[in-house]
Amino acid sequence: MNDYPIKPGRYVGLMVTVVIFLVVVILGTKIFKTVPAGQVGVATLFGKVQENVYPEGLHIPVNPLYKWTIFDVRQKTHKETAGVPSQDQLITSIEVSVQYRVSKVMAPKILQETGTTEQALQVHLVPKLRSLLREQGKTIKRAEDFFLEQTQQTLQVSLTRDLKDFLLPKGIDVENVLIRDIRLPAFITKAIEQKKEREQAVEKQKAELLRFETEQKQKLAQARAEKDAAEQKALQVKLLADAQAYEIQKINDAIANNPAYIQLQAMEALKSISKDPASKMYFINSDSSMPLPLMHMGLDNIKK
Repeated sequence: MNDYPIKPGRYVGLMVTVVIFLVVVILGTKIFKTVPAGQVGVATLFGKVQENVYPEGLHIPVNPLYKWTIFDVRQKTHKETAGVPSQDQLITSIEVSVQYRVSKVMAPKILQETGTTEQALQVHLVPKLRSLLREQGKTIKRAEDFFLEQTQQTLQVSLTRDLKDFLLPKGIDVENVLIRDIRLPAFITKAIEQKKEREQAVEKQKAELLRFETEQKQKLAQARAEKDAAEQKALQVKLLADAQAYEIQKINDAIANNPAYIQLQAMEALKSISKDPASKMYFINSDSSMPLPLMHMGLDNIKK
């Protein structure tokens, strides 16, 4: 048995100390607030929005009774798809991206009037963007004109300007509106595809015709080259024949004018024969004035 029982007064004092310690710990965690990078904090006290904006970083001390709403003030992108009618009463589906930022200084106003950033987008940005798209569509004569570069540039500039003017007083700063995709009505898309197929077929035929013309030109050039080569060869043959005929004519003239020319040629032939180790000399008639072979050639002409 415990000889020293705890007195009721001491027990109550211990409980009060523990409670006070817990309250201090809990309140200690409430008197400072850390706001993440790229964000701002907006505090409310019993439902009333406080005017002060708490930027990123550590804030101490703060009212432990504050309830916090965090706004991301970095650049964000909102994607939206809407059906846009043109003057030809056709509906074209256009997908756009809106690049925007939430204004730091106007974060309390956004919370007070519309709520969070997502709620502000649904209340202000989305309806206005769809309305502007429909209004811009009324200036387009035909649905397929949405694919024109000039039309897209005009549409982007107009949407950015008008949306910025409307949303900036509401705490949303629009930086740019970009067209991501354009989808025409199905029958127009099919007609465009068929038109492209026909154009591709025509281009293919043109390419084939060009190839055929090129081949024919190459063949014609080759034929001309072969003709020129044949003419050159024929000319060479003719010149060679004329040279040979000229040589023969000169030989005949030499023989006719100088009968001893044959004997001179015979002497040259005998010189060539004598250089051959296998050649032999025969004396046909020792009484002849020309006992060597071939030397009697031309004597008849000399006698004449």
